[in-house]
Amino acid sequence: MKFHANTTLFVSDMDGTLMDGQSRVSDRTARILNDLIDRHHLLFTVATARTTATVVPLLGQVHCTLPQIVLSGAILWHPVEQRLSDPQAIDPATVQRVCGICERHGIHPFIYRQHGNVIHAHHYGPLAHYDRQFIDARDGTPHKRFLLDDPHYATSDDDTLLLFAMDKAGSLQAVYDEIRQQVDCAPMYYHDNTDPQLALLEIYAPGCSKAAAVARLARQLAVEQVVAFGDNLNDIAMLQTADHSVAVANAMPQVRAIASEVIGPNTDDSVAHWLQQALADL
Repeated sequence: MKFHANTTLFVSDMDGTLMDGQSRVSDRTARILNDLIDRHHLLFTVATARTTATVVPLLGQVHCTLPQIVLSGAILWHPVEQRLSDPQAIDPATVQRVCGICERHGIHPFIYRQHGNVIHAHHYGPLAHYDRQFIDARDGTPHKRFLLDDPHYATSDDDTLLLFAMDKAGSLQAVYDEIRQQVDCAPMYYHDNTDPQLALLEIYAPGCSKAAAVARLARQLAVEQVVAFGDNLNDIAMLQTADHSVAVANAMPQVRAIASEVIGPNTDDSVAHWLQQALADL
């Protein structure tokens, strides 16, 4: 398959795919991407479950100009203009129903909302140690603000983008099953990359996904084809709808099974090297 830097949109997941074993964009990956972007006008962006609070600093050394798909497609971040756009908001009644189900199971989700160009993360109830670690790693940035001990966290005038919870796998599985059966939304349930005993539950608006956001961005840019890179279950739809899909060697078996090809692991700068090789004839 022939790829062209300025007519193909290249989209990569971040954790476990573009980033290395220390959850960083390595200097080598940044150098390769910057050379391709600066000299060949590579149309490159990311699609990640992360918010701007971590995406912005992690990609700080990469010369990204395209909108970045954050919160698994619930909203776009424009790095040049420093703004958020295209929110896929969850209906307020759905937020109430999901919160009710979570609370019956003793789960206390974070509720992510767009507040101007900042993400507000509302929470109410006790915090587990992994919740606290999650907050500590992201608090104090200009792109995200945590609003804790908020008794009215389930209601707001701001657009709700995501309900997010972390817990032991067994506890969250039951919550996911109930929400999936009873609520009109786009739920995602998967295990943490680094701790298989820890599960993550994400609730988005119906139709919201990385795949849908990539399709919208591809139409806006009027590209001829899309190449996508991923490793986890929440990347599968994006890989399946891409014209060419690439899984890293450390990807989940289900991801490797549906990919057009499998490359080296994320720890070897494999996405950047693939791009360099694919565009070597430019």
